[in-house]
Amino acid sequence: MSKLKVRDLMTTQVVTLKPDDNLKKAVIKLALDNVSGAPVVDNRNHLLGILSENDILDLILHYQLALDREQSDSVMLNYSMDSASEPDERLKKISEEISNKLVSDVMTRTVLTATPDTTIMEVLKSMIELKVNRLPVVEKGVVVGIISRGDIIFALYKKKV
Repeated sequence: MSKLKVRDLMTTQVVTLKPDDNLKKAVIKLALDNVSGAPVVDNRNHLLGILSENDILDLILHYQLALDREQSDSVMLNYSMDSASEPDERLKKISEEISNKLVSDVMTRTVLTATPDTTIMEVLKSMIELKVNRLPVVEKGVVVGIISRGDIIFALYKKKV
């Protein structure tokens, strides 16, 4: 595996988000595509950032801590973000605020990337050291793929079958 390059394992059908997508649209896209994060790109597929589950959960935690400081009994995770029948007006307002936030307001802008020619071992070392699950694969600023921990794990077993 030490000779393998990112190009050998990367996913080329990349789920991407736009910076002006709202968070609700982004979360639905992540859920439907069954991914835990996605690169944020402009109209020419240039990398602008990345949005991960951590970014979204950090935002929800921020709102929950504000509720706790207000000594509210409201719990963000007990509330469906799509519920129109929520009796708690404060949670309803927060939900709308979160849903309408732009991806560009929440995404991580400093993104560790790889090139197609980066070795898998280099990528794996960076992923573990920096505790990231996926790296956009970029050539000349353009996203051409993504490599995840799951891609690497899968590669360990697919050659043995």
